[in-house]
Amino acid sequence: MSTAHRVPDILSSDFAANPYPAYAVMREKEPLIWHEATQSYVISRYEDVERVFKDKKAQFTTDNYNWQIEPVHGKTILQMSGREHAVRRALVAPAFRGTDLQEKFLPVIERNSSELIDGFRHSGTADLVGDYATRFPVNVIADMLGLDKSDHARFHGWYTTVIAFLGNLSGDPEVTAAGERTRVEFAEYMFPIIRERRDRLGDDLLSTLCAAEVDGVRMSDEDIKAFCSLLLAAGGETTDKAIASIFANLLTHPDQLAAVRDDRSLIAAAFAETLRYTPPVHMIMRQTATDVEVSGGTIPTGATVTCLIGAAGRDPGRYHEPDRFDIFRTDLSTTSAFSAAADHLAFALGRHFCVGALLAKAEVEIGVSQLLDAMPDLRLADGHHPAEQGVFTRGPQSLPVRFTPVPA
Repeated sequence: MSTAHRVPDILSSDFAANPYPAYAVMREKEPLIWHEATQSYVISRYEDVERVFKDKKAQFTTDNYNWQIEPVHGKTILQMSGREHAVRRALVAPAFRGTDLQEKFLPVIERNSSELIDGFRHSGTADLVGDYATRFPVNVIADMLGLDKSDHARFHGWYTTVIAFLGNLSGDPEVTAAGERTRVEFAEYMFPIIRERRDRLGDDLLSTLCAAEVDGVRMSDEDIKAFCSLLLAAGGETTDKAIASIFANLLTHPDQLAAVRDDRSLIAAAFAETLRYTPPVHMIMRQTATDVEVSGGTIPTGATVTCLIGAAGRDPGRYHEPDRFDIFRTDLSTTSAFSAAADHLAFALGRHFCVGALLAKAEVEIGVSQLLDAMPDLRLADGHHPAEQGVFTRGPQSLPVRFTPVPA
């Protein structure tokens, strides 16, 4: 096993500008790195990251979230295990699949997408990040929960601060303090709403969480607040980055954009390939419960493990020509891409597989299709080439486009 100075440092400016060459060096030369600054072991090969997420031998825990996310969200389902985790997941999961998703929330998604598009559909120009992607998933979640969408700026500020806290690999004290303030502010905002909703249940998601019961267990106000906080941050940031990245990838591969425009069933394939090629979340941490052998050496008990999803998705040992964006590739299944049987790693795997994966898929399919309807000749603004930013989460910061307006 090596020390980090022999490969590009994950906290360096070169890495932030373009991590993919560094990922290649790690996978090939140093698949296990001790990274001093983050006090973690860094793994980058698909087989190792997949093994950590599936965790068939109970060798990895989410105890790292005690310090990584509890200070901003409170205790969430991500930290739980065993029966506690199973019951909490059973309480929240039904809202994100099947009848509830189809009947209750697809109209919410469609309405929120079209409202945003109406704001620029006649202008001939838009920034798909600022005008749409950063707003759409947060608006959907607020609407699903029955919260006031006029508070959008507050929600967006909170989740941006939370994501900065989670990605604060260098330990900036101001970022830490801002994240901890957000926990207090969000609690002060949510607790009165939760109490009011318990007294007057509606058909929104917040009411569902208030009323849900499994094996005699109901969610406390703190449970619900923590889940809503997690939902806003995880559901906002990741779908925001995913939609921006799908369009960045398609706009720079015009033949594939044309194929998706002509056959909207390919949107799911474009989403799955984007999750492999340019995932919204580039790293997820776990903690070892035992000594674990991985490629390159042994990780000791109680250590933090940084799993590089962005590196694993480009592993030539798993994918053919991994540095090529190809929605038609045969080594990535679209049918299983949004389930715990996925053969990419962007939603994690195993018992902590992303509970919102099908919600994200619905948002992406509806949003991308509506955008293509409104902008059939969509193209990048002159002279613009999409550039990703971020280390922990990553995506285009802006995506200016031009199009010929069509009647609504």
